[in-house]
Amino acid sequence: MFVPADIAWVSVATALVMLMTPALAFFYGGLVRRKNLVSTLSQCLAIFAVVSLVWALWGYSLSFAPNVSNFGFIGDLSKAGLNNVTPFTPVSADYAPQQQIPELLFFAFQLMFAAITPALIIGAFAERIKFRSLLIFVVLWSTVIYSPVAHWVWGAGGWLRTLGAIDFAGGTVVHVTAGLTALAASLVVGKRKDFGLHEFKPNNIPYVILGAGLLWFGWFGFNGGSALAANEIAVSALLVSNLSAAAGAVSWMTVDWIIKGKPSAVGVAVGAVCGLVAITPASGYVGVPASIIIGLIAGVLSNLVANWRASRLRYDDALDVFACHGVSGIWGSIAAGLFASVAVNPSGPNGLFFGNPMQLVSQIEAVVVVGAFAFVGSFVILKIINKVSPLRVSPEEEEKGLDQTQHGEDAYSEEG
Repeated sequence: MFVPADIAWVSVATALVMLMTPALAFFYGGLVRRKNLVSTLSQCLAIFAVVSLVWALWGYSLSFAPNVSNFGFIGDLSKAGLNNVTPFTPVSADYAPQQQIPELLFFAFQLMFAAITPALIIGAFAERIKFRSLLIFVVLWSTVIYSPVAHWVWGAGGWLRTLGAIDFAGGTVVHVTAGLTALAASLVVGKRKDFGLHEFKPNNIPYVILGAGLLWFGWFGFNGGSALAANEIAVSALLVSNLSAAAGAVSWMTVDWIIKGKPSAVGVAVGAVCGLVAITPASGYVGVPASIIIGLIAGVLSNLVANWRASRLRYDDALDVFACHGVSGIWGSIAAGLFASVAVNPSGPNGLFFGNPMQLVSQIEAVVVVGAFAFVGSFVILKIINKVSPLRVSPEEEEKGLDQTQHGEDAYSEEG
């Protein structure tokens, strides 16, 4: 029967994850130039609204309904439009073995993940994407990329779940898909006007810090809520998430200090997010020492990849979504195969360092398959959309800024 404490905690966690959408809006909004601040904020909010409808009408069913076939590729449409999903129906034992929360609450919690994931991607093509084309992309991507991957990894009978891959709170489903999609998007959409000729500086560093702090806060629901109960696993996930974030912030800051001579305020914020990304897939399976190691390595790896991208590769992933979410997500998913321990979570597996090398193999398989699917699938989707509705604004619109050309608004009134 339902447990009120579990319902209360997962409800609060759902609200915390929802907070991550405006948090991301501030985080990204502070990083872009002033003339694109309103557009970045509005993109995040609009994505949340659109995905809420997609998730209710068919996305949730494709992700968590029973398999269409024995291959475990996609769910059927038996739960489309929330058919038979009520406050009185317990969530399937495949997702919460004790069935202590209603399925409607599980739907709401998972909605927040489905909504934040495509919002992460917009940092790759920030300052140059048409709003209409973005919305078309979000609908297609949520349906064709996110829902199948969620079913593979989390769904009952999903083929990667059956092979033994673990992802406690979305390292593979959320961050690997977003990171590899961002890489594809930056290649398809192309570079910003004047990219490489001068530095594009953040318009509001306090917004970046505020956004990162709110993301950190919301992540307690993201990872702790994924236990789907008010229990010891939730407590452990919450604690290790905080420690990994702290380690990521410190390691990114240290690398900046060594390479650039000064600790960057933006770097501390981005490093914390990298630590949170990396611990996400492992948060319900690893202990304190492992979480600190995961965060430290995430901050260093993501920083080095971001610098390498800027100095060598020259593709325009405007806000380094791949370096932050892709690299840290891949590392965190693999780290789950190294550090997972039944001493932390008796319902989970042991990883390589606790005598189970096959768990590492399963994690690598999941990362490779999901990463390739997200990159290739997103590349194709973007190319098709571009034929129907051009992805980029015109050079003149880009020069003027998306706030005016896409929304007819300014972030700051000239009279204020």
